[in-house]
Amino acid sequence: MTVATEGTGTIATGREARRILSALGIEDVNPGGFCGEWIGSGPPLEVSSPIDGSRLATVNQVSEAEYDVVVERARRAFHEWRTVPAPRRGEVVRQLGERLRANKEALGALVTLEMGKIRAEGEGEVQEMIDICDFAVGLSRQLYGLTMASERPDHHMREQWHPLGVVGVISAFNFPVAVWSWNAAVAAVCGDATLWKPASGTPLTAIAVTRMTSQVCRENGVDPAVFSLVVGRGSTVGDRLLHDRRVPLVSATGSCSVGRRVAQVVGGRLGRTILELGGNNAIVVTAHANLDLAIPSILFGAVGTAGQRCTSTRRVIVHRSVRDELAARLVRAYAGVRIGDPLQGDTLMGPVVNRQAVEDLMEARRSVVAEGGEILYGGQRLSGDEYPGGLYVTPCIAAAENRFAIVQQETFAPILYVIEYGSRSAAPAEAAAELDEAIALHNDVPQGLSSAIFTDHFREAEHFLSHRGSDCGIANVNIGTSGAEIGGAFGGEKETGGGRESGSDAWKSYMRRQTNTVNWSTDLPLAQGLEFG
Repeated sequence: MTVATEGTGTIATGREARRILSALGIEDVNPGGFCGEWIGSGPPLEVSSPIDGSRLATVNQVSEAEYDVVVERARRAFHEWRTVPAPRRGEVVRQLGERLRANKEALGALVTLEMGKIRAEGEGEVQEMIDICDFAVGLSRQLYGLTMASERPDHHMREQWHPLGVVGVISAFNFPVAVWSWNAAVAAVCGDATLWKPASGTPLTAIAVTRMTSQVCRENGVDPAVFSLVVGRGSTVGDRLLHDRRVPLVSATGSCSVGRRVAQVVGGRLGRTILELGGNNAIVVTAHANLDLAIPSILFGAVGTAGQRCTSTRRVIVHRSVRDELAARLVRAYAGVRIGDPLQGDTLMGPVVNRQAVEDLMEARRSVVAEGGEILYGGQRLSGDEYPGGLYVTPCIAAAENRFAIVQQETFAPILYVIEYGSRSAAPAEAAAELDEAIALHNDVPQGLSSAIFTDHFREAEHFLSHRGSDCGIANVNIGTSGAEIGGAFGGEKETGGGRESGSDAWKSYMRRQTNTVNWSTDLPLAQGLEFG
């Protein structure tokens, strides 16, 4: 179904696009490989904007031979970079953060132009990059090991953390620059070089960021190949990266199917992986929830980035006593979402990224009805002069059951499933059993990334956060599923992959651990009391 709806403004990718691209050094034709110098003689990649389908620029992808050149240069850069004291590495990352601050508006606008998220979210993504640079600067003075008591006299034990090597970073279209920074900033202070393979739909933001990293490195006398780039096909360049023993760690963000492939290939050569894969995130809304908090959190979680975040809210598991009110308020809120040109300041939802995303939404809408659900709002294509390019849709709300096959899948589009639990009475004696029911529904999906509960009841909140509660890597109380801060380790369980990026002690994934025992005596005692004489 196609619906003609009143638009929100004129699509402005012409002159505005040229201004944004020019400010970041993006030319009409750009090489897609960087290893201290720009290279790229492979097939041309035409990049267009989902805002209106207009062409932005061309990127000449790297060939397989050029991929090898980039990796070898990255290895050489790593061998030099690992000898630089970690606080000095942190100073280079600090300057990168300052460069990002100076270009926040332009780079955020390019994220919008190339990916389609609204301008506030584009700039918010760049702010994430700035924040992780700040985090990594402090981390550069805290790459600590432990000392341990030895059972042998006049011995001591300790552990050290050493740089690992070249880290491959495979990023997804929905966060075209932030995901790279979560890996690259931390890896850099750990002494690693990074090899970035961006999504084919969003290479221009990667080129713009790599231009910044190369400038900062040169200003500091550092080999710019510490931050290398390969734009190329997954079937060629991507596959070579996965098989490449010169890349001991591959951090990949994408779908669960992509993650399985990455895990199998890299694991087959006994390499390491950090996998950030699909999410089927739910919010539990109990009878004791503050709906004034829950409604905007659900709205942002489900509609933000047009439902194309790995942490997007996909399911609302709501107590029957408040279900009707919540559904009615959600429908009213959805009807007020301004859809249109994401470069305009009053737009709340821009286009989805491509036609496949539109078809995925339409198919999910058909499937939920076929399985016995009901469409409560939206899920239609938008047409008319205000919506060029064919990628604009209305966000969808559907009444569903958790067992539906379509609900068990992650549809990377703005569709939200409302699922009931409990009884209408909400009797106190039944509350604990009913919450167990909600948690069972919550956990009964293959994915395990982000989760939340809305309740003013202390025991409900703590139950949800306990070992009997959410099985996700992220669990929140009275805030939504998206918008994670960089200070905490980010990642999930089950088919989400088990990886952790960004904050806390995630830095350890980018280093190799070494245990040392030092004998400062004149004897040679053995461990476990053994004698060998």
